[in-house]
Amino acid sequence: MGSTPIILSALVILSLSASCSPQTETQPPPPAARTTTVNVTRAKPATIERNLDYTGTTRPLKVVSLRSQATGQLLNLLVDVGDEVQLGQILARVDDRLLATVVRQEKAALSSLEAELARARIEVSNAEIELERLQLQYQQDKNDAERLQKLALEGAIPLQQGETAQTAAAVALKAVNSARSRIKVEEQVVAAIIGRIAAQKSVIAQEQQRQAYAILKSPATGIVIEKLKEPGDLVSIGDEVLKIGDFQQVKVVVLLSELDLKTINLGQKVNVSLDAFGERNFSGRITRIFPLSQGTARRIPVEIALPNGDGLIKGGLLARVRFNNNSAPQVIVPETAIVGQGESSAIFVLSESNSQVEKRPVRLGQALDGQVEIITGLEPGERFVVNSSKPLQNGEKVRVSILSNP
Repeated sequence: MGSTPIILSALVILSLSASCSPQTETQPPPPAARTTTVNVTRAKPATIERNLDYTGTTRPLKVVSLRSQATGQLLNLLVDVGDEVQLGQILARVDDRLLATVVRQEKAALSSLEAELARARIEVSNAEIELERLQLQYQQDKNDAERLQKLALEGAIPLQQGETAQTAAAVALKAVNSARSRIKVEEQVVAAIIGRIAAQKSVIAQEQQRQAYAILKSPATGIVIEKLKEPGDLVSIGDEVLKIGDFQQVKVVVLLSELDLKTINLGQKVNVSLDAFGERNFSGRITRIFPLSQGTARRIPVEIALPNGDGLIKGGLLARVRFNNNSAPQVIVPETAIVGQGESSAIFVLSESNSQVEKRPVRLGQALDGQVEIITGLEPGERFVVNSSKPLQNGEKVRVSILSNP
């Protein structure tokens, strides 16, 4: 029984010491709000320097078709592909025997008309001679009538004899007038035949021209690049026989990206290299920018002309065209500064007064080697965020790092 009080005393002491000892458990302090650190720089205008390289094929600047203007069998071709030809040079012939026959027939008809004209002119001449005779006869009858009428009035001859003389003079006058009318009719016949002769000569000229079309002459100076008919073929009016290329200049047509269209201008000089000539460069000039794009890729055909007076450049050669970058300076930023894609692209612009950032939509241009053009949305001199320690929100306050550009 003596040990019981000792145990109770020990329990009391332990209880008191537990109740009097300080608490060791503490609550952690709330975390302090952290400001996002950003690297910023100032927007400056610049140009993305990049080579605009495209490939195409050399072609003659102009291609002219030699077409048949007559119907018949092609008798011969005097040239072949690759031959040089001159303007007006005879290149081929079409069988013209039927045309020649028609020309002869029309000339025979002309000869007949000319003979008829000669006869009509003789008739005019005869009528004029007859008129002269009748005029003399009338003058004689008139004089006789005047003389006999005077004698009849004097009683030297019967009155009836004088009247008969006057009647003969009147008849002679009518014959003169009739002869004059006949001359006019014969002259009208002559004029009509002359008109028919003129029309016949026109017909002959037309038929001769058709016959001349059987001789095919070169419509231009150049090189034969294609032969579409062979001797013995039947050709009709309008059929292509040869194609002739003008190689005084050659052209290269390349399909330009619509994004690069703003960097070129009509008349702009470009560098062209041809694999056939190794490292040699040729100077070309943009002569045409086509108004319509091609295909779903929206490629714009652009034509470049190259001088080729010495005929060194042939058709069908691979050409590499390099355009100079003539784009105007734009604001250039690192691609890391852009958030979002496409129509949702934006950039964070730093306010100079309160260290807040503004999320501003931008329209992007060309991109190269980690740099991108800003077409709209950012002005030169404004400070923008290049990168940040964590994603940003519009209107958020930030801390500018010491690595930022002023």
